[in-house]
Amino acid sequence: MPTNFAIMTKKDAVHPYGEKQNQFDRRYLRMAAIWSENSYCERRKVGALIVKDKMIISDGYNGTPAGFENVCEDENNVTKPYVLHAEANAITKVARSNNSSENATLYITDSPCMECAKLIIQSGIRRVVYSNQYRNLDGIELLKRAGIELVYIDTAKDENEL
Repeated sequence: MPTNFAIMTKKDAVHPYGEKQNQFDRRYLRMAAIWSENSYCERRKVGALIVKDKMIISDGYNGTPAGFENVCEDENNVTKPYVLHAEANAITKVARSNNSSENATLYITDSPCMECAKLIIQSGIRRVVYSNQYRNLDGIELLKRAGIELVYIDTAKDENEL
């Protein structure tokens, strides 16, 4: 009877690429940045991807809820209070699918706020990779407290090397 099968550990589930993980993290962050270009927001465009088992299971960008006008800022250039963040859009999209975000990785162009951090924790996402630090780091602190693995990658440095 063959015994050369691999037992997948929890760590393997969130690091499915082994030693190539850093390369894939950078690629998925670039993809999230491209996805952010779909946003109609003027002040800040944010993109997010949820990846599990080497597959993108959800995506999102910041914008207004379905059925609303695609205008994110008011006449004073202040973000409207009902604009959804990219990670919230990705999490709610996966919730409407047959996929599960349990043990998945969230790739996001900007570090999450407190409200999105709560959604990340509740959704079962175990790893968050981001490329821009937002001015308020309360969401990052909450994710640390919850034991979510956080990876910051300065993609601006990558762009300068191209």
